[in-house]
Amino acid sequence: MSAASPLTVDRLSDRLAAHLAGQIERGELAPGDRLPTEVQLSATHGVSRTVVREAVHQLRSRGLLLARQGSGVYVQAPAANKPLDFDSRVLESLDAVAQVVEVRRALESEIAGLAAERANPAQIKALQQSLVALERAVAAGGDGVEEDLAFHRLVAQATGNPQFGVLLRFLEQYLRDATKVTRGNEARRADFAAAVRNEHAEIVAAIAAHDPERARQMAARHMEHATQRLAEGGVIAKPRARANPRPIPRTAAAKKIPKKANSR
Repeated sequence: MSAASPLTVDRLSDRLAAHLAGQIERGELAPGDRLPTEVQLSATHGVSRTVVREAVHQLRSRGLLLARQGSGVYVQAPAANKPLDFDSRVLESLDAVAQVVEVRRALESEIAGLAAERANPAQIKALQQSLVALERAVAAGGDGVEEDLAFHRLVAQATGNPQFGVLLRFLEQYLRDATKVTRGNEARRADFAAAVRNEHAEIVAAIAAHDPERARQMAARHMEHATQRLAEGGVIAKPRARANPRPIPRTAAAKKIPKKANSR
């Protein structure tokens, strides 16, 4: 392998992943070749080992690399079917962050609905505990990004469909950066932070009440409000208002039985 100059641009892990993918496409790294070690790649490209790990994770997600326990990471033979992949530049603009939030709204609304239909008591308890873990992380001075992603993974697990978990794990390489932006914006204002806490709690309450329609509505509203908070915080341009938004129904547990009219 020829010497490479250090990578000094933003999103180093994406640049390193693109560089290694290019070597694979050009045949400089052939199927079955063992990838240089983490330490070697770090030294060769002048990046941290964390950057190397993130780049390798991207290429493994794309099916270009295969890890063998105790042996190393190897170039994978080309797959018959091309795996799902996003352009690594998907988050280079703040508008793209809003687009990722929009993707999450479409996906996580249905996930929440299915979770409300299928969640068992242990999964509901895990969701409730994850909200506590998120609050503790924030109270300790953290950004809560990993805990936020973990919460949404638990919602996916509660569907009983493992394919949702697989999809979310793939998307996390993009969602993580978008979540950092949204949570960073929300941390600037107490009302934003309180709204996020309430929205997460509403999702869990709807799942615990086995109310799929409300769970879908709450998850969709959570994502819609995330976009609105980005706009109110001056991070992105304000989105166009939706005409005649549908009212959000209350959970079955919260619905009140109307009083009968007195008959005489």
